[in-house]
Amino acid sequence: MPAPARAFRTTGPDWWRDAVFYQVYIRSFADGNGDGVGDLAGIRARLPHLVELGVDAIWITPFYPSPMHDHGYDVADPRDVEPVFGDLAEFDALLAEAHDAGLRVTVDLVPNHSSHAHEWFTAALAAGPGSPERARYLFRDGQGPDGAEPPNNWPSVFGGPAWSRVPDGQWYLHLFAPEQPDLDFTNPEVLADLEETMRFWLDRGVDGFRIDVAHGMAKPEGLPDMLPMEDTGLLDDHGPGDHRFDQDGVHEVHRRIRRVIDAYPDRMAVGEVWVSDDDRLAQYLRPDELQLAFNFKLLTAEWDAAALRTAIEHSLATVEGTPAPACWVLSNHDRPRHVTRYGDGNEGTRRARAAALLQLALPGVAYLYNGDELGMPDVDLPDEALQDPIWERSGHTERGRDACRIPVPWSGTEPPYGFSSSPGTWLPMPEGWGPLTAEAQAADDGSMLSLYRRALGLRTTSPALRGDAVEWLPAPEGCLAFRRPGGLVCLVNLSPAAVPLPEGEVLLASGDVAGGTLAADTAVWLRAG
Repeated sequence: MPAPARAFRTTGPDWWRDAVFYQVYIRSFADGNGDGVGDLAGIRARLPHLVELGVDAIWITPFYPSPMHDHGYDVADPRDVEPVFGDLAEFDALLAEAHDAGLRVTVDLVPNHSSHAHEWFTAALAAGPGSPERARYLFRDGQGPDGAEPPNNWPSVFGGPAWSRVPDGQWYLHLFAPEQPDLDFTNPEVLADLEETMRFWLDRGVDGFRIDVAHGMAKPEGLPDMLPMEDTGLLDDHGPGDHRFDQDGVHEVHRRIRRVIDAYPDRMAVGEVWVSDDDRLAQYLRPDELQLAFNFKLLTAEWDAAALRTAIEHSLATVEGTPAPACWVLSNHDRPRHVTRYGDGNEGTRRARAAALLQLALPGVAYLYNGDELGMPDVDLPDEALQDPIWERSGHTERGRDACRIPVPWSGTEPPYGFSSSPGTWLPMPEGWGPLTAEAQAADDGSMLSLYRRALGLRTTSPALRGDAVEWLPAPEGCLAFRRPGGLVCLVNLSPAAVPLPEGEVLLASGDVAGGTLAADTAVWLRAG
């Protein structure tokens, strides 16, 4: 008989409220078949790493059939598996093994757009103007003589106009790449298809979804021109003059999503919502909408005590009065890794260690990006290695996101460091990463990996980290200090000089505190006496 399933690390219908999620960028996590690209078999093989790390759940980026113009976020079939990543049987095996290991599994949902290779878009091009097939997307006639100008002035997030013209003269909207046509969510067929996709994966047993571009999906009536603006670049702060995102109609889509999720016990959804206004972001967290929304203020804050405190205060203010906890993230597949943001090299690593303790001391949900636990930096790739569509769409003026997507180093002293049996990894791995590998760090008690393991262990077991509140404490200039209701005190020294260590039992520190002081760029967890 098979061994009984191990209990999940987090239990109950609201298991996600204080969970630690681990983002698996599937192309870069682990390659199980030796083709240089990460896949589902690779994730299965590395589940023990995630169990030992101490996370509660994983989020897997898109593994669906796709031409890969945006590395999976251009979905041709949302209810199947891209062969480069495996097949449905492989996914089912991964899900079962993760559950047996006590890990929840969440997957990406990409509702705003499809691939241009989706059967719907192929049918839309064949059917012509005014057809029901085109009504699933946002086709419009152009402006100017012979309709030769785009229907409005909206820019694509990836550079260039947000419109492409088809041979019969009409234009279609794509807020991202031309290979990612936007769907029209005023069309009941589009909403019904999204619900069918959700049920397909929920019926297989997934524990929830991360919703891509969750502030998209609704467009203003008539698609009016925006305030004049340059191409915004990926994930800039979209303000009130930006008609492409955060339209009020998006909330009805989220209510439909929530009704599907509520029919399945213990499932959840987190939204990628790039909305900076606290009140606007809070609307996505109403009782009948998303359970969680990423608050990216911590991810975008500078390494500065005032900036980080402001980010934390705004994040907590957003969820106050909603049913949701705060949701903290330091890095992801779209932004520079925080080791690099904080200065790179030894300085960036030291600050990243402190930031890990800051993030994991805060109440609510934490998301880690694969490689955070190893202290991975960005990698400056040669031009010929770049693959992000932003590089081409921007006319080679924006390098895109490849630098933060380098494959994870697992073992050995030379590329590909156990990521693959093939030296030809989809993005090249640099020399000199031997000390960064999971194997090397597991044997080093002072490594970033060891720090994460201890922090996650304490987060799970120590009563000091209980409670939802944050009480700010007096702190030396350039420092942050707060107390959790369970008694944890977190002190982060962002000043250039060492500061005295407060009284209390040291639970964990990101650097040496044996001398009774906390060095610059160091954090400590204390249990107050």
